[in-house]
Amino acid sequence: MSRLVVGICSIALTLSAADPLYESAERKLDLIESGQAKPGSVIVFTLAEVNAWARVSVPEIVPQGIRDPRVELDAGSANGYALIDFLKMHQGAGASTNWLISRLIEGERPVKVSVRLSSGGGRCTVDLTRVEVSNVAVNASVLDFLIKTFFLPLYPDAKIGEPFELGYNLDRVEVSPGQVKVTVKAAR
Repeated sequence: MSRLVVGICSIALTLSAADPLYESAERKLDLIESGQAKPGSVIVFTLAEVNAWARVSVPEIVPQGIRDPRVELDAGSANGYALIDFLKMHQGAGASTNWLISRLIEGERPVKVSVRLSSGGGRCTVDLTRVEVSNVAVNASVLDFLIKTFFLPLYPDAKIGEPFELGYNLDRVEVSPGQVKVTVKAAR
């Protein structure tokens, strides 16, 4: 093998090396999803792990139109930030867009989504509290359009503002500054 090929392979491996914070978050998620988390255990995701997971996973989930995702956590709430090109995101999902709408939504814009989360007894409710596009709060009719056109096609089973089962034998999810705590139901 020539030195050039070895060099290129080495650079490729270095660039594709996974983030240890992402790997830590993935191990914790695998523990939960596989059902191997001990009953009554609390699994803590640090803010750094959440953001590392978002940086790696969001482009896999939505390959076009979203860049630089990050999260901030507070007591019972979270803010998500990203640069979003709604037209690329919509087209990436395989949808077509009429000419007028495409002109209105094309181009990258800073987006902030704020949610409040409450959970217990194996159920969770996520309430959307505010959405800003280009630092302007989105009104109800525009928000409804954005949810139906961009969010629900990617997550058709998502529940916004209504309780849903957490699954994976989870009791609750608690958001606080700097961390997300996931509690597994205690053994009976």
